[in-house]
Amino acid sequence: MGTLRSDWLVPQWPAPPGVRAVCSTRAGGVSRAPYDQLNLGDHVGDDPADVARNRTVFSQAIGVTPVFLNQVHGSDVLQLDASTTHGRVADACMTLQRGVACTIMVADCLPVLFTTRTGQCVAAAHAGWRGLALTDGVGVLAHTLRDFCALSQVDTTSVASEIIAWLGPCIGPQAFEVGDEVRDAFVQNDPHACKFFVARTHGKWFANLSGLARLQLNALGICNIYGNDGSTAWCTVGQASRFFSHRRDGVSGRFAVAIWRDL
Repeated sequence: MGTLRSDWLVPQWPAPPGVRAVCSTRAGGVSRAPYDQLNLGDHVGDDPADVARNRTVFSQAIGVTPVFLNQVHGSDVLQLDASTTHGRVADACMTLQRGVACTIMVADCLPVLFTTRTGQCVAAAHAGWRGLALTDGVGVLAHTLRDFCALSQVDTTSVASEIIAWLGPCIGPQAFEVGDEVRDAFVQNDPHACKFFVARTHGKWFANLSGLARLQLNALGICNIYGNDGSTAWCTVGQASRFFSHRRDGVSGRFAVAIWRDL
């Protein structure tokens, strides 16, 4: 692995030896305002040359090859290998191959990382509210876990003991205001989701994105979940100097969360 910046976030979780993960911040890149500094998104209006330089900085820092997706708030899961090119449409990715980083770009949505206890397979998912909202009982986390279990050959009855997850920074429950339609999209599929919405004004709610993700992961059998607990320390909106936030700034860069198997 290369040299990570001291202000980047390294997950504190019991990942097995050989599995690495990191969450970048705004610091360390060349982009100018409003994308300053380490914007890794090539779809937000930033100078393409600056984005390319920033991606090189990120790649050199982690010491492996990150694969950047074209994320569309869907639930498609892509299996990565050394030949996978940037820009493939998917909102989750996974790999068995060493030296390839499953990479998710975010600026308020929730990044979720997965690894098996043995470390033979890793995955990452982009979980905004649209991806989390279940369609016929299946959202991006359910799709990711289904494909991840198939790839890693983890029996669905062994999910609780064999798979661990980490939730990265996202818009916090004190900042994520949504309408009735968002709350309804969750509660109609799982009445327990109502506890993750706090009434603000008529027809408006504060939503706890990481809490909703934990609820779904628990329902899928994953009980070993680390990282974002919904506290202010994890909120992208409240940390303008550290994290990009589309909700806060309108025009914004993207930071990245990546997981990989060491070479």
